[in-house]
Amino acid sequence: MTDRWLVVGHLGMLGTDLMQQLAGRDVTGIDRPDIDITNERSVRDVIHGFDYVVNCAAYTAVDAAEADEETALAVNGTGAGNLAAACARIGARLVHISTDYVFDGQSTTPYAEDHPTAPRSAYGRTKAAGEVAVLRELFDDSLILRTAWLYGAHGPNFVRTMINLERTRDTLDVVDDQFGQPTWTHDLAERIVECIDRRIPAGIYHATSSGSTTWFGFTRRIFELLGADMNRVHPTTTDAFPRPAPRPAFSVLGHQAWERAGLAPLRTWQAALDAAWPEMVASS
Repeated sequence: MTDRWLVVGHLGMLGTDLMQQLAGRDVTGIDRPDIDITNERSVRDVIHGFDYVVNCAAYTAVDAAEADEETALAVNGTGAGNLAAACARIGARLVHISTDYVFDGQSTTPYAEDHPTAPRSAYGRTKAAGEVAVLRELFDDSLILRTAWLYGAHGPNFVRTMINLERTRDTLDVVDDQFGQPTWTHDLAERIVECIDRRIPAGIYHATSSGSTTWFGFTRRIFELLGADMNRVHPTTTDAFPRPAPRPAFSVLGHQAWERAGLAPLRTWQAALDAAWPEMVASS
């Protein structure tokens, strides 16, 4: 019998890439308004007959969440729990996408998968609540993949923004005191499918590219690939761009769980950006 997949939030940047990865398989995509993950009945009405469910749906407006944490919690916390409970009811495995924002962002070494969560923003708190809900409802058959600094061809993101700004600005001031791991949604989508196909153990995994950089370093590499003068990119600090939600100063995640599961970490962020580049330029 063919395994049946459901991708919740299939119209988003990651969901679109995942649907492409699953082309040729028995896969269904669903998004609003056909499902409301904050509503238990809506979820139960949709989730039946599937073997694997991937939750790409999320409230990701980090700054807006500071003023409307209730709505963010309904999607990121309650919604994740509803999906996990529905999967438990039908015996489906759930892949849930989480974030680096569940940590405090104050470390100087990569966060291990079992490092205590300590979110400093409303968005981070709601995503941490989603992790708790998934583990409560489906501890033995869920995969929580934390990711960060996502970019891809099918949604607004930092790479596309920088490509467009290079065309219109003489110089750019870019933050150089936040460290993270730019991650291509194509690579993450591939890893999701690989996790299921390889039947890796349930648990928490960090699905970010290897290596690390700052937004400034990331932008310089984008300019280099554009053939533009990298000296047009100037370093600045987080304080120069005040936002309602605090940004993690250090979002570098460790990848030890992949080794235990018999998989290598994702490739380096530089190699991923090189591979993504034709698609990113074409979509910008």
